[in-house]
Amino acid sequence: MILTTVNHDFRYELEKLCRIFLPFEKIEIIDTLAEGNAYANTVCERGEEKTRLYAALSLFGKTREYETEIENNSPDYTADCEREIATCLYHCFCDITGYTPPWGILTGVRPAKLYSRLASANGGEDAEQYFKEKLLVSDEKISLCRETNASEEKIVSLSAPESFSLYISIPFCPTRCSYCSFVSHSVEHAKKLIPEYVKLLCEELKITAGYAARNHLRLETIYMGGGTPTTLTAEQMDTVLSVVRENFDLSNLREFTVEAGRPDTITREKLEVIKKNGVDRISINPQTMNDSVLSAIGRRHTAEETEKAFYLARECGFDNINMDLIAGLPTDTEDSFSATLDRVLALSPESITVHSLALKRAATLSTEGELPEKTVGDMAKNMVSAARSRISAAGIAPYYMYRQSKTVGNLENVGYSLPGKECLYNVYIMDETHTILACGASAVTKLKEPCGNFIERIFNYKYPYEYINRFGELMERKARIDSFYETYRK
Repeated sequence: MILTTVNHDFRYELEKLCRIFLPFEKIEIIDTLAEGNAYANTVCERGEEKTRLYAALSLFGKTREYETEIENNSPDYTADCEREIATCLYHCFCDITGYTPPWGILTGVRPAKLYSRLASANGGEDAEQYFKEKLLVSDEKISLCRETNASEEKIVSLSAPESFSLYISIPFCPTRCSYCSFVSHSVEHAKKLIPEYVKLLCEELKITAGYAARNHLRLETIYMGGGTPTTLTAEQMDTVLSVVRENFDLSNLREFTVEAGRPDTITREKLEVIKKNGVDRISINPQTMNDSVLSAIGRRHTAEETEKAFYLARECGFDNINMDLIAGLPTDTEDSFSATLDRVLALSPESITVHSLALKRAATLSTEGELPEKTVGDMAKNMVSAARSRISAAGIAPYYMYRQSKTVGNLENVGYSLPGKECLYNVYIMDETHTILACGASAVTKLKEPCGNFIERIFNYKYPYEYINRFGELMERKARIDSFYETYRK
């Protein structure tokens, strides 16, 4: 498709808007009007007193156009032009595709943060009015923003300028799920790398602990993710966790999470090692409790094994367990997703995270000229709505939320929790509240300016073999941590 931007430079936001409806379409951007079967013309015409904003969309043999105008003396002229021209294009897409995304023209990954900023400046009512009237967000999503923002603000207030969180990456899984977009490697292909990886990860953790101590940073939360951390043996897990416990000051630690993740990697021995090392929160992530769907996504375990792993964790003393679900998985239906909710809620986990499936393959037109993503998107939207209703009815309230590009239905990921059982790390990483020191392959250290908003990133090498082969270079790069904090001590 051709996207034209005539007399304006709003190409970035308009391209993102196009991808809500056409997530995998190749988009060519030009600055002159286009013709043909697949184009989106957007035009900004400034007159003496008013500016005309116009969009025309040709798609699937249909054409729609919308226009509006704003006063040239508008106090937020440029932002208003961008928003209004996006609104015109959005209406064109909705008319042609028959799909109305519940987040309207909002494309950002942290809608609750925008809501918080608007509410702080003008009050909650004005923030909600702006979301509804200017961004075209549905009442349901506005309500979700309001609830999550209230919870996130309480969690953010616990952080201080010297606070930081530690992230530990274990990028290995027993098998690779068909929907997965994370950097992870199946044990079948990468098992030989794990011993050396664990050795170097422990070295990086020790070095990182030194940076934290020298710069007088206060460790608030630890999160070990992946991949599937419990792919490690019990002995390897004990080695890594012992290094953390012996090298970092844990006196101010509020939370220590390990993603136990795949039920087929969980054993009593591993759980006992995790518990012994001070971990107080784990995730057991079925994604679905439907065996046929598990098979379709490449999982080698059953729903019954998930339940057994959950009960085993309870026997080992874990009283803060999260379970991840995904709405919109291949072969799943609204009825089978409802059955998944039944089985998960029956276990009474302390928190449940509901993700929306991230699309991985290009859309193909049906004979009726509709995108399959519209049908799947509507189904996923119903799943997400049902999840919110039923999980909230169980007293498990939304506490954090974020969005990803190319998710089915342009939906969101939401963490629900019992009061006091929220994952603080999830909020800190999404809000960019404070520094995250990250260790392991594909991990990203985010150095947050004390009492400010500037963030400097240090990227670890993505793949385990790179991490192993270029470890020395990586440690040279991480020396930037000291110089970063030295700047703010002057």
